[in-house]
Amino acid sequence: MKFILNVLWLVLSGFWLALGYVFAGIICCILIITIPFGIASFRIAGYALWPFGRTTVVSDDAGAGSAIGNVIWIIFAGWWLALGHIITGLALCVTIIGIPFGIANFKMIPVSLMPLGRDIVPTDEPFATR
Repeated sequence: MKFILNVLWLVLSGFWLALGYVFAGIICCILIITIPFGIASFRIAGYALWPFGRTTVVSDDAGAGSAIGNVIWIIFAGWWLALGHIITGLALCVTIIGIPFGIANFKMIPVSLMPLGRDIVPTDEPFATR
């Protein structure tokens, strides 16, 4: 079932959202100081391609650096990506079949706003939601 949902997600919105994350990652990697943001953006691009069967959890080693980095991320790239999730989620919620995908878009907004200090783990992994 996860495979079918992921394929439908890829066709309906995942490809375009992942392209947005890849674009943000390339822009961040051009500047030397923002390479950690680029790496986080590439990691989330993979999550945006195949979100079903995976979830995000707060990393145990996230500290003040992640918090400061997330504030910088929100200012420069996070709100654009979150806006993309909101627009796509609203468009998908217009149809009955698209409602689960719209809800999945809304669930990805916190990750798009604050990607640093989060890990992407499979949902079938024990204690994945901790």
